[in-house]
Amino acid sequence: MKYSIIFFLLTAMATVISPAFADGVDFSKSITIGSGPKSVIEFTDPDCPFCRKASKYFDGRSDVTRHVYFIPLNRHPKAKEKARYILSQNNGAGAYHEVMAGRMDAVQKFEGITARGIRLQEEQLEIAHQQKVDSTPTFIINGRIIVGFDQKKIEEALGK
Repeated sequence: MKYSIIFFLLTAMATVISPAFADGVDFSKSITIGSGPKSVIEFTDPDCPFCRKASKYFDGRSDVTRHVYFIPLNRHPKAKEKARYILSQNNGAGAYHEVMAGRMDAVQKFEGITARGIRLQEEQLEIAHQQKVDSTPTFIINGRIIVGFDQKKIEEALGK
């Protein structure tokens, strides 16, 4: 009996931190930023202040490759349009940096949103739902889920 409880607890813990959590995530649907050896899956909202802080933090790390997916939250009315704008650009990483730095906050209507960008944003949202991610920022690092911009936990998962 005692061993079955221990086995159950170890199995449950492995399920929570298993890299399998991110299995099936289609990186071709993401905005890829960086080329470092450490992989970060990032679920973000372009108007979330904590997402913007996380973006600035990761910009300072050359050891990371980020795979960015957008979850525009309803409480940020321009977030969906900004995500679609980013995903419509040929240089998505450049557009991401522009938006996350706040340089596009005063734009009233985003020009250049394409059917491809709209479709990609919807596909990214579906990926987030499949991964059971519903808040921003959320990161998957080495199979570990980190909700919120918790620099200490991120550094523990990545190594300083």
